[in-house]
Amino acid sequence: MTDSFSNLSLAPTLARAVAEMGYESMTPIQAQAIPVVLTGQDVMGAAQTGTGKTAAFSLPLLQRLLKHENPSTSPARHPVRALVLLPTRELADQVAQQIKLYAKYTQLRSAVVFGGMDMKPQTLELKKGVEVLVATPGRLLDHIEAKNAVLNQVEYVVLDEADRMLDIGFLPDLQRILSFLPKQRTTLLFSATFSPEIKRLANSYLQNPITIEVARPNETASTVEQRFYAAQDDDKRRVIRKVLDDRGIKQAFIFVNSKLGCGRLARSLEREGLRTAALHGDKSQDERLKALEAFKQGEVDLLVCTDVAARGLDIKDVPAVFNFDVPFNAEDYVHRIGRTGRAGASGLAVTLVSPSDSRLVGDIEKLIKKKLEVETLQLDTRPAGPAPEKWGARAEDRPRSRRREDDDPRDALDAPRERRGGFRPAPVNRDPFFEKPYEAQAQDASPTWEPTTPRPARSSISANIKPKRKVAALFKSGD
Repeated sequence: MTDSFSNLSLAPTLARAVAEMGYESMTPIQAQAIPVVLTGQDVMGAAQTGTGKTAAFSLPLLQRLLKHENPSTSPARHPVRALVLLPTRELADQVAQQIKLYAKYTQLRSAVVFGGMDMKPQTLELKKGVEVLVATPGRLLDHIEAKNAVLNQVEYVVLDEADRMLDIGFLPDLQRILSFLPKQRTTLLFSATFSPEIKRLANSYLQNPITIEVARPNETASTVEQRFYAAQDDDKRRVIRKVLDDRGIKQAFIFVNSKLGCGRLARSLEREGLRTAALHGDKSQDERLKALEAFKQGEVDLLVCTDVAARGLDIKDVPAVFNFDVPFNAEDYVHRIGRTGRAGASGLAVTLVSPSDSRLVGDIEKLIKKKLEVETLQLDTRPAGPAPEKWGARAEDRPRSRRREDDDPRDALDAPRERRGGFRPAPVNRDPFFEKPYEAQAQDASPTWEPTTPRPARSSISANIKPKRKVAALFKSGD
C-alpha cells in the first residue's frame, strides 16, 4: 500500500489541488481509508483526532463524484450526491473549506449549512444546486422541512465525529435525516472514540462495514506530553502563567467546563495583559468565527473555550493545551488534548487538578489505560503582573497599575452603580428630621398623634340617626 499522494490514482484536477496544498505523505488513516472508500464500501474508521480524517473521506468521495460533474447552470443537473454531517458549526465550516480547496479545479459544487446564521443566503446557495452538502443536523432538518434540500439522490453519507453527535443529543435528528436518504448508498462513519452507542449506530445504518483502526480507540497521541499539576482554584491562573513563561509558549487553548467560567477566565487573563478571546455556545456565530480566525492569524494568543472547540478543529502549530477544569466526560479529555501535537508535531497538554477532581482523573486513567501522576508546581510568591513583551501586547495597551477585578469596564454591569465608569450619583435631598438621634418620650406623655383638645361627650344616640322633630300638639292627651 502506497503512502504517497503522488502515487494515488487521483484525477489530475484533484491531484493538482492536493499538490498545491503541500500534501506529500499520507497519514495512516488516509493510507488505509482512501483505497477502501474508492471501492464504494462502507467504512467504520477509528483514528486519533488530528490525523487527517477529512482528507481520508473527502478525496475519494470527490474522485467518485467526478462522473457527475458538468458545466450546466441548471440546478436540476446538480443534485446533492454526498452529505457530510458534523456536530458543531465550526467543524462544519472547516470541513467545507477543505472540500472547496480539494475541488477548486473541478466543476463539482459544495455548500455548508449550519445554525446561528440567516437561512436566506443558505437557501439561495442550495437552490443553485450542489453535489456535496456539509451540514449540522439541526439546520439541515430546517432546510429539509422548508424543501430547500432534496436528498433522494444521495450516494454517499459521512458521519464525522459521530460520538460527539450522540453526546449532544443528535441521535433523533440523525435518524430522521437518514430516513430521507436512499437505502442504497455508501455510509462512512469516522470518530476518534468508539463507544457501545456508536457500534449500535453502525450496526443499524452501515452494511458490512470495513473497520479501520490506526490506533487503539481512546488512545492519546504519542507526540503529546501530558502533565497533571495539583492546583487550588485560586492558583490555577498563576500555574498557567508560570508554564507559559517557563516553556516560552506563545499560543494555547484553555478549556473550561462552563460558559460562565469561560467568559470570566478570558477577562481575567486579558486584564493581566494577555491577548485573549473566549469561545463558547452563548457567543453568536459571527463572534465565534471571528475569534477562531483571530487565533489562526496569531492576533490572539490564548483561546479560552468550552468543549465546543474540543472536536475536530484543525489549527496548525498550536504548541499547548491547558485543561483549566478537568472534563466531566473522560472522552472529552482525548479530544481536548488532540488540539495540539497534530500531524506528527509535538505538543504539551497541562491539566490543573483541584482536590475535588480525583474521581474525574480516575475516569481518565481508566479510559486511556495509563497511570497519571499529579505533580506539584512551585509558584512564585510575587503576584502575577502584566505579560512580557513576547505575548505581543503593546506597551501603551498594558495596564500601568494593577487594577481590581471589578474595575474592568466589561464587568460594569455586574458592579454597583457608583463604581461604573463615568457615573456620578446625583445629590440626595435629606430631611433633617430623619437624621436626629432617637429621644425616648416620657411615659406619661400622650402620643403625638392624639389631639390635645378635649373631645365632646359621646352621645348615646348614633350620629347617623336623626332625632324626631318636635311639632305642636293639637290635642292634649287625657289623664
